[in-house]
Amino acid sequence: MSVIIVDVESDGTIPGDYSMISFGAVLVDKQLDKTFYGKLKPISDKWIPEALAVSGFSREETLAFDDPKVVMLQFADWIAEHSKSRPLFFSDNNGFDWQFINWYFHHFTGNNPFGFSSNNIGSLYKGLVSDMFQNFKHLRKTKHTHHPVDDAMGNAEALLYMKNEMGLKISLN
Repeated sequence: MSVIIVDVESDGTIPGDYSMISFGAVLVDKQLDKTFYGKLKPISDKWIPEALAVSGFSREETLAFDDPKVVMLQFADWIAEHSKSRPLFFSDNNGFDWQFINWYFHHFTGNNPFGFSSNNIGSLYKGLVSDMFQNFKHLRKTKHTHHPVDDAMGNAEALLYMKNEMGLKISLN
């Protein structure tokens, strides 16, 4: 399996009505040196100022970002280049991140290289420690900054810790 951790920043709650502003991805391997970063021009006139503020960008800045179709095609190429086997989507909040990535892939490219499923790191950790009240975020090394590559990197570090130090059985690339 090729595990890819993804983190999304948006200007609202759902894709289509609102826009994915940026996202980052990290291929989980020993080096953690294969990353992707995309900044996407809004696809809607609707946006929630508080949601956009999390990304650190202004509305004016986002209007100069790249065409979403181009970014999604570049991301698909990056996934194909770095995946030696079926790519698996993981994120901290897959209910949120997955909906944007899946929608954008299908809307702009007609296909999602990840298929039709996603994985949640937090749920995986809760199962690993057999406690629904535990949180994995203390396993991150990289500070959670809301820059999507930083956030994906911290989550990748946590997943590697679960594999290497806690005995999680997972095949990487």
